[in-house]
Amino acid sequence: MVVSIAREGEIAVITVDNPPVNALGHALRQGLWDAAETLDADPGIRAVVLICAGRTFIAGADVTEFGKPPVPPHLPDLVARIETAAKPWVAAIHGSALGGGFEVALGCRFRVAVADASVGLPEVTLGIVPGAGGTVRTPRLVGAEQAVAMVTTGKPVKAPKALSLGLIDTVIEGDLRAGAVAFAREAIEAPLPAPLCDRPASAPPEGFWAAQDTTVAKAARGAAAPLRALACVKRAVTGDFADALAFERETFLDLRGSDQAAALRHVFFAERAAPRPKSLKGVVPRPVATAAVIGGGTMGAGIAAALRNAGLPVVMVERDDDALERGLANLGGIFDGAVKRGRLTPEGRADRMAGVTATTDYGGLADVDLVIEAVFEEISVKRAVFAQLGAVCRPDAVLATNTSYLDPRDIAVGLLNPDRFIGLHFFSPAHVMKLLEIVPTPDTAPEVLANGFALAKRLGKMPVQAGICDGFIGNRILKHYRAAAEDLVRAGVPIAEIDAAMRGFGMAMGPFQAQDLGGLDIAYLQREGARARGEDVPPTLGDILVRAGRKGQKSGGGWYDYTPGNRTPQPSDAVAELLAGEIHPGPEMDRDAVARRLVAEMAEEAAAILAEGVATQPSDIDLVKIHGYGFPRWRGGPMFHAMQRGAEGLTQDLGRSPSDALMAVLGQD
Repeated sequence: MVVSIAREGEIAVITVDNPPVNALGHALRQGLWDAAETLDADPGIRAVVLICAGRTFIAGADVTEFGKPPVPPHLPDLVARIETAAKPWVAAIHGSALGGGFEVALGCRFRVAVADASVGLPEVTLGIVPGAGGTVRTPRLVGAEQAVAMVTTGKPVKAPKALSLGLIDTVIEGDLRAGAVAFAREAIEAPLPAPLCDRPASAPPEGFWAAQDTTVAKAARGAAAPLRALACVKRAVTGDFADALAFERETFLDLRGSDQAAALRHVFFAERAAPRPKSLKGVVPRPVATAAVIGGGTMGAGIAAALRNAGLPVVMVERDDDALERGLANLGGIFDGAVKRGRLTPEGRADRMAGVTATTDYGGLADVDLVIEAVFEEISVKRAVFAQLGAVCRPDAVLATNTSYLDPRDIAVGLLNPDRFIGLHFFSPAHVMKLLEIVPTPDTAPEVLANGFALAKRLGKMPVQAGICDGFIGNRILKHYRAAAEDLVRAGVPIAEIDAAMRGFGMAMGPFQAQDLGGLDIAYLQREGARARGEDVPPTLGDILVRAGRKGQKSGGGWYDYTPGNRTPQPSDAVAELLAGEIHPGPEMDRDAVARRLVAEMAEEAAAILAEGVATQPSDIDLVKIHGYGFPRWRGGPMFHAMQRGAEGLTQDLGRSPSDALMAVLGQD
């Protein structure tokens, strides 16, 4: 049964068992409603404990019901039924009580939890707001400030902090059921607190709402739900309970059918599917208990930090003692930053560093399970590394390259047991960025490919399998995006206007700001290397700037000028002069047209990537752009955006008919 009732004297225990996450489907809602009716009519019961079987408390809505007409009892009515029950309910929380699950807990008179549980209202991450009183009851429980923080960010709160804030009443040590029943017995012997629907919401200080409007809007970067959630909390604090509930429900229903909610649902399902590709069903990855990183530069240190954060002991290998010292300093600096930000204790930092063995001797890798190469992006250097690894590592050790542009097949030439070789493309900073492009070669064994996905899960990263081409998925699209942006500059669109257009679209930075931050010389050197190999690489505007000494912020100027100590980009007369001969003004374009042009160009290249089999499905491309390149989640990714625009919209955006590949993605080939 989804809902069952047991009795321990005068305490009833309702157990929810709706695997895998006790989602609030119709059967569960009806079961809880019926239980409330049954127990209210039972004179031998004085209190009710609500607990869940399995790995978690009620974790939220049933995703299989997304987009379908709701069936009564509706969740708001169920929460109100629990809240007004004749017998007080105690929510006993383990795992996560999220969204509708936490709203059910708010309907209970009390909430208790085990220490590692978490609670939260993450609806804004799906483009909606809580729809069953979350924005109305939370400020009555913990005040406006904390309610705003919870509902506008969607971030969950761990039980110890939840206790300090007043979201829960106690943390249960030991058995949750026994502790919750004991809590209920004690609670009914004291005066009961009023249900949240009968409690007032205290007014925050003057100026609070205006300040929150500014803060939330800045963080949302165009996402609608956070500001609408803020409005719901404000109505809850400034209006009466019934009015606030009606306002929240109206907002929820309005957002549920919005384009942003559809985009965020698309991302949600794509993220759920990505770590478990169907092609690897039943494939067992090779065991990985130890790891090594070759190279201690920015990327190598970041990968080592990610491995240590996941609890893996790490061997760091560098070419000489001086480079090794710099690598350890880079790694220590990452952990120092975590301590400074309060994400790591000094003791935790010491433990992270104690798990690192630094050496210049490849012989120390004889028993390592996984080796990730992160040296200079030069084919001869990488080949030399793998020649040494092939000589010293176990035949079953997984050997990975972190190359971002080179063909992994060329790197692995001559490697013994090539079935253990794979590309693992981390994104910088590797201990922060969520994306991991997993690039198998034709020789890569299925269990080694499975290792890539298993490692991503262990590191908390979003895995996407990519085929082999220049730049794989993400950097290939990035190159096309930058070229399209340069074409707009040639057509007379000001550099600052292009960047402003992409920020307005929801990107953190425009293409030229981003290049100045990372350095124009990086892509320039890649182009020059390709030209030296005889490849036909068209000249770019970036080439002109780099040859003039303008490499970005690090040189004091790139696409923009910068003053010492100030990273604010300023339009550059020098750039205007350098590029004057390349500019041939065309029709004027407003910012919206600029953004739509560039996103459509991303989709064009992405469609070619799909047609070539470099990516297996459009949603994988969307995840790459969201997790690796800052594409706004609430836009759904370039492929989702293109499908929303349709052939007619894309023709308008591109100024030409979409390619056959893109039309095939749209289903209109």
